[in-house]
Amino acid sequence: MSNSSDLHVDRVLRAASGVVPSSDTPDSLIHRSWHRCYHQHGLDPADCFDPCVESASRVRTSRERMEEYLQVARSGMEQLFKHVVDLGYVLLLTDAEGITIDYIGNDTWARDAQRFGLYLGANWQEHIAGTNGIGTCIQEQTALTCHSADHFYANNTGLSCSTTPLFHPDGRLMGVLDVSAQAQSDARESQHLALHLTRLYGRMIEDATFMRHFRDRWILRLATNWALVDVTGDMLLAFDADGVLLGASAAARQWLRALPPRRGADAVVGRHLMDLFDCTMDDIWRLARAPDAMERSLLSLVDQRSYFSSVIVPRVRAVGDGPLREAAEPAASVPVGAALRRLAGEDRKMRALQHQAQRLANRRINILIQGETGSGKEVFARALHESSERRHKPFVAVNCAAIPESLIESELFGYTAGTFTGARSRGMKGLIVQAHGGTLFLDEIGDMPLHLQTRLLRVLSEHEVLPLGAEQPVRVELTVVAASHRDLRQAIAAGTFREDLYYRLCGATLLLPSLRERQDLDYLIHLILEEEAREAGVPAAISDEAMALLRRCPWPGNIRQLRNALRYGLALCDEAGILTEHLPPEIGAGMPHAAPTLQAPPAAPMADRPAPPPAMAAARPPEAERLQALLHAHRWNITAVAAKTGQCRTTIYRQMKRFGIVSPVDAGNTPH
Repeated sequence: MSNSSDLHVDRVLRAASGVVPSSDTPDSLIHRSWHRCYHQHGLDPADCFDPCVESASRVRTSRERMEEYLQVARSGMEQLFKHVVDLGYVLLLTDAEGITIDYIGNDTWARDAQRFGLYLGANWQEHIAGTNGIGTCIQEQTALTCHSADHFYANNTGLSCSTTPLFHPDGRLMGVLDVSAQAQSDARESQHLALHLTRLYGRMIEDATFMRHFRDRWILRLATNWALVDVTGDMLLAFDADGVLLGASAAARQWLRALPPRRGADAVVGRHLMDLFDCTMDDIWRLARAPDAMERSLLSLVDQRSYFSSVIVPRVRAVGDGPLREAAEPAASVPVGAALRRLAGEDRKMRALQHQAQRLANRRINILIQGETGSGKEVFARALHESSERRHKPFVAVNCAAIPESLIESELFGYTAGTFTGARSRGMKGLIVQAHGGTLFLDEIGDMPLHLQTRLLRVLSEHEVLPLGAEQPVRVELTVVAASHRDLRQAIAAGTFREDLYYRLCGATLLLPSLRERQDLDYLIHLILEEEAREAGVPAAISDEAMALLRRCPWPGNIRQLRNALRYGLALCDEAGILTEHLPPEIGAGMPHAAPTLQAPPAAPMADRPAPPPAMAAARPPEAERLQALLHAHRWNITAVAAKTGQCRTTIYRQMKRFGIVSPVDAGNTPH
């Protein structure tokens, strides 16, 4: 080891051998951690720390479990990153066990960041990584900076990390937000700004999570600043119509614990608001009815402190819940539109994405769709448009990579008459203006030239377009849905994409999974098969053996490749349906051709899925078998089967037609 490493090890061991400090000063927090690492975890500061990286499945499990929290946290991280990207920082988000589940990097030192373990899956628990920002934050449950020589291991002293814990509305630790950079020679105090920003955005993430979690409850927001009471709060309390507490933000929980023993037990849930405030419930309801903050007053707490207050009305309330009779915004369970619903079967990720998209559909917010080439970004964007209130307005799609650079400006922004040689005599209305009132879909936005990104940014910020050759701008109102298979943050670092445009476009980011990640492949195969067969005017049937081949394919080209494969198969097959030999060579090469057994598409999970033609009923799905068994048991008495299943007779007849079930009487036979 070098002399500096030897000095660091000696310093850590001396402190770890001393008395455990009890105060909460920064030095005390670090020394307590050193003591734990040496005595409880059996770590040696002279060892070389090697980052422990969890498996992809472990990271995926944690991300799926925390999906709603991740959506909120990611938005906060992206906003925070704008403030620290030029300072060389990277951002990490971990779960409660210290495992990194999200990351926003700085490409200028990506290789060094990975060497230190600053990437997805890295486990930063204190008993593994020693004293560090994340692991020690989890242990101490407080925001802190672990700067340079604060780290337990000598080879981690090149890092400076500022962290803050993130708490769930029920008080559980959700995870840690971390801002890290290569350590400079300055003292820990040089990281005060980084720690302040980390705390600030951590608090914003917590509050946003709290608001979403209790969106169907009454929320009391308390702030020391009158002007900001409607924007942010120092404390948040969720309660029901009887004034009983259902939850409290982290700051409110800390306040509740600090109350005198006679009034302040640790319990939060179940306490009454009147135990905390020197007022009546009528005063609380009066706040809820106040039209604006000008009429809102201070509420006095039992500890003699006062806060400006506002009450947030539930977005959905049961009848009689609370004194207000006005209808609240119905947003707790937004039904997914048919166009969005049709895009997926029983795939959990896609179902969650559908619900997220439906919530965003009618919001005045621009959306960025990211996904691999061929994963269906334009199809998803069009379905989002058709599931919105804008569905009767234009949906204008622009492929920024397909239009020549010399034409894209005139195509997007339009031009006036006589602007340039070869222009239309009356000028041309640009695609942006054509999308007025509707949705503008910008596919492959990462390929848009830089000078046009500047003009697009003005459109998004000013809501107006200046056509080429025009003197007066044209007012436009539209929602922009952009898409890219590129990592736009890398494009920003490379200087090929404007950072301010990126944040204008990604009011919300939707990540489309690749086809190989989806659990509803069978549904997609049958859905696309029906569409292509209907277009070609042939039966939509496929053999079990061909289906098996399709299931095993890795689909590097995603849904586009699947559609092309099925289109190819339908072009070669006869009325019997697609067999293995009818599939493209890259899918069926070298596979033995067994005797075919045709398989009909299974019953759709949605009501609006088109019914398959009768020719597809060669091999019936379980629903068909159950229906036929019921019909046979009731001697083909349709009325009895309808009564048994709770359906009308028309529905039974429609299902029989759908599955190709023919009554023996209709077929000229006598039922047994």
